[in-house]
Amino acid sequence: MCQRWRTTSARPCLTAASRQQQCPPVALSFEDPDAFRVKSTAELIRALGLFHFCSVPLLVNNCSKLMSIGRTLLGRRGLALLLRPSVYAQFVAGESEAEISRSMDKMATLGLRPMLAVPIEEDLGESSGEQRYDDNMAAMLECVRMSHSNAWSKDPMMQLKITALLSPELCAKLTRLLKHGPYHLSELVRALDGEPISFPGLDEQENAHFLCGLRRLNRIAEASADKVRVLVDAEYTYMNPALSLVTMAMMKKFNQNGPWIWNTYQCYLRESHSLLQEALRLSSSESFGLGVKLVRGAYMDKERKLAETEGREDPVQETWKDTNLSYNRNMELMLDVISQNPQQHRIIVATHNEESVRQAAQRMEELGINKDGGSVCFGQLLGMCDHVSLTLAKQGFCVYKSVPYGSVDDTLPYLVRRAQENRTVLLGIRKERHLLRQELRRRIRRVLGARGWGPPGPLEAGRS
Repeated sequence: MCQRWRTTSARPCLTAASRQQQCPPVALSFEDPDAFRVKSTAELIRALGLFHFCSVPLLVNNCSKLMSIGRTLLGRRGLALLLRPSVYAQFVAGESEAEISRSMDKMATLGLRPMLAVPIEEDLGESSGEQRYDDNMAAMLECVRMSHSNAWSKDPMMQLKITALLSPELCAKLTRLLKHGPYHLSELVRALDGEPISFPGLDEQENAHFLCGLRRLNRIAEASADKVRVLVDAEYTYMNPALSLVTMAMMKKFNQNGPWIWNTYQCYLRESHSLLQEALRLSSSESFGLGVKLVRGAYMDKERKLAETEGREDPVQETWKDTNLSYNRNMELMLDVISQNPQQHRIIVATHNEESVRQAAQRMEELGINKDGGSVCFGQLLGMCDHVSLTLAKQGFCVYKSVPYGSVDDTLPYLVRRAQENRTVLLGIRKERHLLRQELRRRIRRVLGARGWGPPGPLEAGRS
């Protein structure tokens, strides 16, 4: 499925091979449990327990049912009391601004930056009325305010899901319409400005809702411009072209002075490289900055089932190796472009894959890209992959953690969906568990040694 919109002249992406510097490779090691010394013993134990749970496919696949059973047996309040010190505390920053601030201040002391995420989203069949979408907009405007007004980061980011502001059904219909003809970005920009435009293929009610959604997005972009970088999430292929079209229109309007609105590219999709090349061509011809959040992707199972049901080609890469090659290829493309114009192009290497992180760090050094200049940064989920995040931060790289916040009731559906969509990530945390166990053993041996109950052991020897 291709995204289509009309543009003018295009130019091929240039490479920076001729400008490579002969530098020694960046030595990044993610093997040292010292990364977890900043965590309390209670935090280590909690993480170990949850990661063991997340490593059991049967439990992850049925976590929605387990939560439903828990709510039936314990009640809403009882389930919240059970989850707050465990799952919630591990993966959520808090509910009140004071709680969120404490979590963010702790991250800041570790050299990590927050990328706040309002846990709101919808899929087909879950659409809400205009008032609900307006409420979602208010929540996102509050996210902009918190991200900007608190001194958590010198370059704050937040995540945004367009389907929290515009119905998934409309996004899916727009995607189908894009197959038959392009929309002009200039028309969408005028609609963002409030001009009452009628879009071909939509009936009167759909046009009215589309314009309301665009104005909601415009209010968020206006509030965040030159203050907070807004990273728009990708979703499913049956709506992604519409989401990208709207995002590009926002970029055209708000990214004249650099990337403030970013788009997400899912490298497990076969078309990801052509989509990224198209975005680069468009940003050049329309003269706006391009911000890219690069992910592997999280909807593989559903995408494949939908393709099979609809009798179309599977849009997902055939193997995990192909996905890795796709990710690294797209990352290399962006790093080359950034090395030529870091003011107009930015990327967040959003991955838990250590090899991709190493490759990005080494390529940055070869191309002379500043570690903390902001044009290249790294991103991982709150509560996961801390051995990578903390190591990168210690080496001086820009590192963000995706940080959901809100009440237990608000964040629980978000966490359940993330767990089910990120099964491969959850099943790949064996190394993190191993490092957590090593650090926990070190502490136990230190305590035993201090009490004269045994030698410090090999993990502690020579560290005093």
